[in-house]
Amino acid sequence: MLPYLTEHFGNPSSIHAAGRRARQGLDEARETVAALIGGKPREIVFTGSGSEADNLALKGAAWAASARGRHVITTAVEHKAVLQSCAVLERQGFDITYLAVDASGRVDPGAVEEAITERTTLVSVMAANNEVGTIQPVREIGNVCRSRGVLYHVDAIQAAPFLPIDVDAWQVDLLSLSAHKVYGPKGVGALFVRQGTALLPQVQGGAQERQRRAGTENVASIVGLARAFALVAADGAARADENARQSILRDRLLAGLTEIDGVHTTGHPTERLPNSASVVVRGIEGGDLVAALDLAGLQASTGSACTTGSVEPSHVLLALGLDDDVARGSLRLTVGRGTTEQEIGSALDILRGCITRMRATSPEAVATEADTRAPAPA
Repeated sequence: MLPYLTEHFGNPSSIHAAGRRARQGLDEARETVAALIGGKPREIVFTGSGSEADNLALKGAAWAASARGRHVITTAVEHKAVLQSCAVLERQGFDITYLAVDASGRVDPGAVEEAITERTTLVSVMAANNEVGTIQPVREIGNVCRSRGVLYHVDAIQAAPFLPIDVDAWQVDLLSLSAHKVYGPKGVGALFVRQGTALLPQVQGGAQERQRRAGTENVASIVGLARAFALVAADGAARADENARQSILRDRLLAGLTEIDGVHTTGHPTERLPNSASVVVRGIEGGDLVAALDLAGLQASTGSACTTGSVEPSHVLLALGLDDDVARGSLRLTVGRGTTEQEIGSALDILRGCITRMRATSPEAVATEADTRAPAPA
């Protein structure tokens, strides 16, 4: 990225030499991203984030196809960028079907097919859940959508570092990506838009990105997105080896966590991302636990980083069938390329200590101890 921050800082829309050099970096990045997902360079739209890519896909495709129908299908466990885009469409007169998932967070492709009507124009399903890591049957859903002539959007943001993405095999028309999930810079994303798919831009102004997203491109970050994505995805064998290594670490973390009373795994037991360790801790508020863990040197969250400040229980865990009290004890931990076995052991020591201390000082525990110390009535 550095040359595009220091030397090649021209506007890629300009025709002078500095602009042409910036345009070259932009074009090369577009070619890289397209090749990694089996698309064409002209089908890649760079955005300011994965959330913007989701917004552009949902609103842009739904409105472009609105003369044909105003019915959109998604699931109850999607990222808020999808769910809130659907909420906007609802207020604008669209009908939205939110499909239920099973206890592991997976949607049935048969349920997708049953929900499609003559008015359905778009189905949106994430490849892998950002909170519990459950992987969806995206290929099977793609077959359903293609056979019924319905546009298909896949949010592949969380899955991109781990799953081989093939837009033709998945039969997707739109697919969202984000740089920071593949160890790239924050604040840049991409949307695959299959050639021939109508899309109304959500940002108006200039003619950038083939008139699908106005605004001067963030060339340095786009170059960073492409390079980071290539580093994690270009070598399939190396990625498989890294996935296996992270799965081993993740499983060790989950095994140690579930040895603690009242800690239960959430998400699918096998069809899940290799880095994702999601649990609920009964009797403890997840936000309080995350704060205690942070003070002890362990970084965690209660769910999606985009909703960490929320006091409401995770909509994903509620969709899995957990009640409010249990869902409030959500804890999300992830391993990564830099995680070591020694760090897993240290993390488990911190987790056991924090959970034990918090339970010992909980109002229920204090009340119980007070009851045992009270003198028996005369």
